[in-house]
Amino acid sequence: MTRFLPRLIGTCAVALATGFLASPAWASFEACVKGVRAEVLKAGIKPDIVNAAFKGIAFDEKAVRFSRTQPEYRLAIWDYMAFLVDEARLVDGAKMMRTHDKTLRSVERAYGVNRFILAALWGIESNYGREKGDFFLPHALPNVACGGKKPAVFKAELIQALRIVQAGDIRLADLTGSWAGAFGQTQFMPSTYRRLAVDFDGDGRRDTIHSVPDSLASAANFLDKAGWQSGLPWGFEVKVPASYKGPVGRSRKAPASAWVKQGITRADGTALPSGGSYGLIRPAGPSGPSFLVSRNFDALFSYNAAESYALAIGYLSDRLAGKAALKTPWPTDDPGLSRAERKRLQELLIQRGYYEGEADGRIGPITVAAIKEAQKKAGMKPNGRPSKRILKALAGN
Repeated sequence: MTRFLPRLIGTCAVALATGFLASPAWASFEACVKGVRAEVLKAGIKPDIVNAAFKGIAFDEKAVRFSRTQPEYRLAIWDYMAFLVDEARLVDGAKMMRTHDKTLRSVERAYGVNRFILAALWGIESNYGREKGDFFLPHALPNVACGGKKPAVFKAELIQALRIVQAGDIRLADLTGSWAGAFGQTQFMPSTYRRLAVDFDGDGRRDTIHSVPDSLASAANFLDKAGWQSGLPWGFEVKVPASYKGPVGRSRKAPASAWVKQGITRADGTALPSGGSYGLIRPAGPSGPSFLVSRNFDALFSYNAAESYALAIGYLSDRLAGKAALKTPWPTDDPGLSRAERKRLQELLIQRGYYEGEADGRIGPITVAAIKEAQKKAGMKPNGRPSKRILKALAGN
């Protein structure tokens, strides 16, 4: 739910981030936070909640840096899919679906959203509730409002977050999440939570942090409001003739019968559906896997405004439902890494002296810089990309 596209760090943020806080810059930050606090009070948040929320607030270099810096390399679709739909997420997903089978089926009946889709979204957003983010929102949001881009957006989200606390749904101390404000097992932004979160377990609170039923039902409510159609597949892999010159794009939908006339068939050999309208997407171009996607794919897209994200959820849901892996390989001779392989790569970088930090499988600027140095030494193009080739090189294979 949170993909803000930031830019380079500005002068004031750099001065603050150095750790040697220049007096004018620090004064500017303090003045900004004071202004944000005043706006929160003016919005009707109770003073005791505001006092507790702003207590001990300090400049958060990490939150501001995350809000303003772009990754150093563009994530290829095969890299994205490799760590989002890996073996561990499939195994964990199957286990969690067994554990919460009754809840998933109840939510599916109530909202008409496929339970495998809900499990996949849950797995990708928070690793089935295990990874919800560690930024304290009442501190992170003023920081990115004052030191980052889109100040009005983040101030508005802060107010909405504190309204959630004021309503008694979530305790202030539990309000942790991403630097941009997404929180809970479904990673709703506060404004999204206020509109669409539901109390499915009947305890009188909408709690997407601790309650699995509330979390899954809230995600289902989101997708339902986004136009999810019960019984319609999100999409499926297809084979496209090499001579195909027709339309491409999820918005350029046509009945399945029209795609049949273009010579397009399902990759698994089964017949195309008799109903529904579909658009053709080719995320890696003509040489990679192709998919016909429905309005349900568009509903997934609305959750995070990225086709790669929607595809990851759709594909993970298929695998959780027992369907086979993609028939067409991604067009690369250097595949991406699973989360376990990313962690192993960091461990090897540490052992070889390229990297100082925790091996947690998360690829940030420090890891990218270390990979570049290792690639240079191995005679590879120093693009900072975590891939099978550099992993094998470091492992001595």
